[in-house]
Amino acid sequence: MRQILRSCVLVWLLYVLVATFLWAQPVPASLYSGLQWRLLGPFRGGRSVAVAGIPGNGTTFFMGSVDGGIWKTENAGVTWLPLTDGQPIASIGALAVAPSNRQVIYAGTGESDIRSDLASGDGVYKSADGGKTWTNLGLRETRQISRIVVDPSNPAVVYVGALGHAYGPNPERGVYKSTDGGETWLHVLDQGAEIGVSDLAIAAGNPQILFAATWQAHRPAWSTESFGRRMQVRPGRNWKATACRTANGAVWE
Repeated sequence: MRQILRSCVLVWLLYVLVATFLWAQPVPASLYSGLQWRLLGPFRGGRSVAVAGIPGNGTTFFMGSVDGGIWKTENAGVTWLPLTDGQPIASIGALAVAPSNRQVIYAGTGESDIRSDLASGDGVYKSADGGKTWTNLGLRETRQISRIVVDPSNPAVVYVGALGHAYGPNPERGVYKSTDGGETWLHVLDQGAEIGVSDLAIAAGNPQILFAATWQAHRPAWSTESFGRRMQVRPGRNWKATACRTANGAVWE
């Protein structure tokens, strides 16, 4: 019995050593040099600025079209299912799947790529069942939402980056935060009626740190006028900032 146990241990150690050796080797370029990008559709979805996946799942993805709603694939793009055909809005600017609960999906409506032809949204939508049903969470006057990020460990803590109206000033711009899954919102970054947020990112290893890109942009007739600025953000009760301060005392660096 001891001999059998000793043999099993030796085989296991040999397996670990071989696996470690193979893992440490660089992947030869010849294994992936022939790979090419290919179109997966959905072919009726139109252009897209919002895509989200599920960590650990290489075949399930969500795509938000700028005027074709939200689509889902569970077979890596072989087939697509429309999820929001029954909703009153079709323009999707941002998508986020909660890392700690893949059934929770947030969608920001209205694309932030303010081209000459664009569609506006009516706020943030949420699904708690993987995209089967949706609820509007408000922020309707943000019009164009650029990004949504969710706390890695708490699906109820969510941040929304709003660009705002494309054709004129409005106060519903900047970064909004909810700690109750979108029931209520706090305007944590407000740079005025003409400056919105064009992108937003959360530090995966420290969700108390966010990065935001602000954009002063609007579309007069036949053109686009814009100015940009980058900011590092520390969300929560005490925001730090140089160059800008929010109305609620939050500060950005």
